[in-house]
Amino acid sequence: MTYKAPASKRLTVDRLFSKLGIASRGTSQEWISAGRVRINGRVVRDPATWVLWPKDSVSIDDQPIHDSVKRFFLFHKPKGVITTHSDEKGRKTIFDVLPADLGYMHAVGRLDQATSGLLLLTNDSVLSSYLTDPANKVMRTYLVTVQGAFTETYATEAVAGLVNGGERLQCHTVKIQKSSGRESHLEVVLIQGKNREIRRLFKALGHEVTRLRRVQYGPFKLEDLPTGAWREIPIEDVRTSLRLS
Repeated sequence: MTYKAPASKRLTVDRLFSKLGIASRGTSQEWISAGRVRINGRVVRDPATWVLWPKDSVSIDDQPIHDSVKRFFLFHKPKGVITTHSDEKGRKTIFDVLPADLGYMHAVGRLDQATSGLLLLTNDSVLSSYLTDPANKVMRTYLVTVQGAFTETYATEAVAGLVNGGERLQCHTVKIQKSSGRESHLEVVLIQGKNREIRRLFKALGHEVTRLRRVQYGPFKLEDLPTGAWREIPIEDVRTSLRLS
């Protein structure tokens, strides 16, 4: 597959800022409502104003915007932080841990508050869309600890899948690394990321998840990256790893 930059297209101005990695949609909407944004020289105050990018001229505080340099990071998300830019409940987010000078990045998929491990961060919406599209079957690998003795019968059921909350939950593979009456250690591979899929699936099978850590996403591995640390990968290396160029 050949990687192609997106052609000119019509989208709302707040979404444009988000896709370019300039700011979140919430922050963009505040800027627009405050009259700081111009399209083709005209001040706009409605975040839903349409723009044809990159044909139209767009500026913030009279400074023209440009497509940002694309960047890609591996981040070892600690347990106890959430994967959003801000939280109405005041909980700590990954962006409280990451340095501000990384620029505006968004997470590729999410890990819930109690889950640690590999999180991909980028300002490249094309890459993000590719990595999260179920049609591309990009594998995510997790190390999972569950309560009780997990057997091959349960593993077969997890791969076969079940319906929970109106959604079909399913693992691609489950490998039992250790099983005892107290707890079992598993390696689980998913090919799509539904909300809290592993926790919901294993709870439905009668085995509460007590520890969950993602160790691989596609070709990208956590390896020895310390908790809370990040590492940048050159964007062309990312595209090569994904066979997009």
